[in-house]
Amino acid sequence: MEITDAQFEAANRRGAAKKSAFPAAIDVRYDKRISRIVISLASGLQIAFAPRDAQGLENARPVDLVDAEISSSGLGVHFPKLDVDLYIPALLEGFLGSKRWMAAQIGKVGGQASTQAKALASRENGKRGGRPRKLVAARFSPI
Repeated sequence: MEITDAQFEAANRRGAAKKSAFPAAIDVRYDKRISRIVISLASGLQIAFAPRDAQGLENARPVDLVDAEISSSGLGVHFPKLDVDLYIPALLEGFLGSKRWMAAQIGKVGGQASTQAKALASRENGKRGGRPRKLVAARFSPI
């Protein structure tokens, strides 16, 4: 696929707009003391988060995180031992993974919540016989 000059210029404009809207990363490190990845931004802001909270890093060992690199644009962080990239604008917007991955993480937390309403609903459901049993497909034996 060939890229036209117009497409190239449009991509450069989008990139420049993104760079002006978000501060660039100037340092990234894994802090073993607090078990957090710490990203320092040009604005003076630091982002620190547990690797388990970021898609692709949830099973990383500390040794996998120490050689992180900042992308040339300053808008990304690359973990070469894991071949994982994090996008700084997405981190600043509160996303540490894809929408699907984040929904699964939020669902885990919601499913573990124990509230009075859930307890009451469970008791009411129990009075009606509980959760319906799954139907098992009829098994046929060969003749």
